Amino acid sequence: MARMLPILASKFIIFSLLSLLAMILVTGENHGFARNLDQRLVGLDKKEKLTHIRFYWHDIVSGRNPSAVQIVPPVANASATFFGAINIIDDPMTIGPKLSSKLIGRAQGFYALASQEEVGLLMAMNFAFIDGKYNGSTVTVLGRNPVFSKVREMPVIGGSGLFRFARGYAQIKTYYSNSTTRDAIVEYNVYVLHY
Repeated sequence: MARMLPILASKFIIFSLLSLLAMILVTGENHGFARNLDQRLVGLDKKEKLTHIRFYWHDIVSGRNPSAVQIVPPVANASATFFGAINIIDDPMTIGPKLSSKLIGRAQGFYALASQEEVGLLMAMNFAFIDGKYNGSTVTVLGRNPVFSKVREMPVIGGSGLFRFARGYAQIKTYYSNSTTRDAIVEYNVYVLHY
C-alpha cells in the first residue's frame, strides 16, 4: 500500500493538471477587461465566403451639392500634386457609371493628397451599403491610390454586419475624370473574404 501512494499521488497531479488545462482551453484566459473566446460564439465556425462587389464611386467636388469637400488646403508650393490637401467624402456608390443609376450605398471617409511626387491619395473609407442583402453592412478600405495609374489596388481591412471579420482588396480604375472640376467616376471591384 505504501508503494501505491506515490503512484496515486502522481496520477492525481497529472489528472489535476490536465483538468486545469482543459478549463483554460474551454473558458480562455481572463484579464478582467479582455478574455479569449471560442470562435463559434462570434460566428467563426461557418465556412468563409468570397464576395465580389462591383460599383461606381462618384466623387463630386464641383456644384452646389458636392459629395467631397476640402477641409484642409494643399501646402502653398504643391500646386502640381496638391500635396497636403484633405477631403471629407460622402460619395454615392451606384451600380452603373451614371449618377442616375441605382444607388447601393455611400463611400464615407476621407482622402489626403499624400505624395509630393505624383497625385497619390491616402484613402480611408467605409462602403456603407443601403440596398438588398447587405443593407446596413459596411466594408472598410484603407490604402494608397496613385490616381494616374491605370489600375490601383487597396486593401480591405475590415467590415461590419454581414462583412464582420472581412479582409480582401479593392481594384479600382478611373472611368471618368474632369481636370477642370476635379469630379471623377471610379469603377470599384471589391473582393471580400468574410463569414
